[in-house]
Amino acid sequence: MKTMNFFGRELNVYRSALHTHSTTSDGKLTPAELIDLYKSEGYDVLAFTDHSRTNPVSTFDGKGMTLISGMEMHPIGPRHIPWHFLTLGLPEDFEMTFTYGQEAIDAANAVGALVFCAHPYWSGFRTDEIMPLKGLAGVEVYNNSCRYVGREFDTIHWDELLNAGFRYPALAVDDIHTTEHFAGGWVNVLAENKEPATILAALKKGDFYSSTGPEIKSISFENNVLKAEFSPCVRAVVYAEFYHGHSDRRNYFHGVELQEFTTLEHDFTGNKSSYIRLQITDCNGKAAWSNPIWLNEN
Repeated sequence: MKTMNFFGRELNVYRSALHTHSTTSDGKLTPAELIDLYKSEGYDVLAFTDHSRTNPVSTFDGKGMTLISGMEMHPIGPRHIPWHFLTLGLPEDFEMTFTYGQEAIDAANAVGALVFCAHPYWSGFRTDEIMPLKGLAGVEVYNNSCRYVGREFDTIHWDELLNAGFRYPALAVDDIHTTEHFAGGWVNVLAENKEPATILAALKKGDFYSSTGPEIKSISFENNVLKAEFSPCVRAVVYAEFYHGHSDRRNYFHGVELQEFTTLEHDFTGNKSSYIRLQITDCNGKAAWSNPIWLNEN
């Protein structure tokens, strides 16, 4: 079992697929085939999030993985665009009978579920249309199935929400419908065990990082100094409010060979941002994202 030093706590790392579709809705794989596929890649947690329907996950053989009951809800949104709400931790008998976005979120929250805004860039939502929603747990930052139309990244939506004070963590997901979408984006949940309630609690608190490849091995923020260790990368950027960020080892100039490195340390004393977040990129263009660190609390 891999562990990570996460702000002074040594926690287990559980690789998690949190946005999936099976033949229960429009996926090409049966639930059993999804389980076998993710088990073969060493995943620890698998959420079933079919469109507008739950699955009887308590009856499935998870092959040692933790299975999470969920759904992708599609109430009506602004400009008559349907919301795509990735909802985790639903009772298996939950029914999507709600017309509008806020009432769907309220109903899911009432039964203890977490609701994330899925792929807002792909959906066509503006950030100001997300802001009025109450009760969201976060957003997606990367959606692997959306890469086919060039809308896989939601970093601008995420940063605009953070700039406005919304303390949202962000997920990287497959949104698998076919095997072409498999193992392109995942969440490394940091927790003491992988019981469903523990995983959901960690997601709610933001105790995780998201990745399409690189690993963050440790991260700390003490006395205004951010320190991180990670797998070999060629770029590490600390995004912050507006233009107050920091970039390390930007070896992208003509004639300069890319140089890999594995650590970052930067003093943010005097920084005027309300938050920072780390994004690392490896030589294959794969990325990993920390969740935001709020400077006024450290």
